[in-house]
Amino acid sequence: MIHSAGITVTPVHVGDLAGVDLPIYVHLIDHPAGRVLVDTGLTERHPAVADLDPQLHPLSEQDLDLASVDMVVNTHLHFDHCGGNHLFSGTPIYVQRQELDDARQQDDYTIREWVDPPGATAAYVPVDGEFTLLPGVRLVPAPGHTRGSQIVVIETDHGPIVIAGDTAVFAGELDDPQTEGQRLIRALEPGLVWMSHQREPWRPAR
Repeated sequence: MIHSAGITVTPVHVGDLAGVDLPIYVHLIDHPAGRVLVDTGLTERHPAVADLDPQLHPLSEQDLDLASVDMVVNTHLHFDHCGGNHLFSGTPIYVQRQELDDARQQDDYTIREWVDPPGATAAYVPVDGEFTLLPGVRLVPAPGHTRGSQIVVIETDHGPIVIAGDTAVFAGELDDPQTEGQRLIRALEPGLVWMSHQREPWRPAR
């Protein structure tokens, strides 16, 4: 848990991709103006990803009041980031329009019924480019992992905190950035960066 200027970021462990030895984290932002959940993990297994052997700790079984979440952000719509979206029916879900279009139109991109669950209406808010979500919290496109990936940037007195999704999967990717999104994160000169598949945030070398 990280506190800064009245804003708290808490990583929540929602599962593991045992087949590739990666944990899955979502991130909860408590802001004076609202509560934001960044990504939703997954709540069930699916044959399409059986080789990854997902081990689940879904949000619905954790000590988190789902109704307290005011808005959701999907950094992108791969299955392990949107598989809990159905838990937030009626809650606005902010995603880059490019990402939503690709997830709905491209085969083998994600698990499509987790993007648009049958019988439920996901309240997607398509975003085109940079977007201010709350005071001091903005969404910024960060292409690389997918064309429509975005990061969450939280401004603090000690430099930005970034929630990166899979813009970087491993910390070393930020030490030696290769994609547009990774270079963007480094250009922000963040104090720390939370990633979806790392237990600890990345921090710049001092």
